[in-house]
Amino acid sequence: MSAVKSATTPRWKMALDVERCIGCHACSVACKVENNVPLARFRTKVYYWDTGKFPKTRRSFLPTLCMQCEDAPCLKACPTKAIFKSEDGIIKIDPDKCDHDGACEKACPYGAIGCDENDVADKCDFCSHRLAYNMDPACVETCPADVFHFGDANDPKSPYSLFMTRYGADTKVLKPEEKTKPSVSYRGHEVAMEAKIPKGRVHDPYSYEIETWTQLQPEFPKKKRVMWAKVDIGNNVTMAKPGTKKGGVA
Repeated sequence: MSAVKSATTPRWKMALDVERCIGCHACSVACKVENNVPLARFRTKVYYWDTGKFPKTRRSFLPTLCMQCEDAPCLKACPTKAIFKSEDGIIKIDPDKCDHDGACEKACPYGAIGCDENDVADKCDFCSHRLAYNMDPACVETCPADVFHFGDANDPKSPYSLFMTRYGADTKVLKPEEKTKPSVSYRGHEVAMEAKIPKGRVHDPYSYEIETWTQLQPEFPKKKRVMWAKVDIGNNVTMAKPGTKKGGVA
């Protein structure tokens, strides 16, 4: 396992070889299952990018997650110190200190942190609960294309270090202009794709790159469910929306 700790405190980092990505979304699905991520929320999301004209076309992919920034905007924006950096470099959240305000979401340039159904800040933490048992993050373990290279940057023999030794000169971080010093690097991604990653809000929960499939027309916002109730008008029983007057007229 690449998550085996070295004798010193590990410094967990990740490098993605997106030239190998096949857009299967195994990483995002594994993440949701492993971390109980609620419906309509993503900790990991894969973006699409289409280039060329038929018959010479190409689709590129960009898996995204929390960048575990060394200079984390979410941490600095949190007024209650619910967000903190652990010794291993992972940015973590203390849900008991979260004020539910969402300042962290507005500060993140990668759409990587937001609120769950209880308005508590939520994001990727490299599956820290798995690291504690010398297991790789769920996305790393699940990827069938060997896209994710994860490990201790202090260990020269970790998968991350070996990958960076070979390909480090070809890697880049996302949105370097933000100067957040990400702990996640990419090899071979289309730089133009970075514009698709939202800033100051979470990944769009109502679109799973649906814009690339124009034949589908999702409804947003979703229609509200209408609840009907029985209303007794004399000896007649009719159906009306709750809160209406007799006869069904509001």
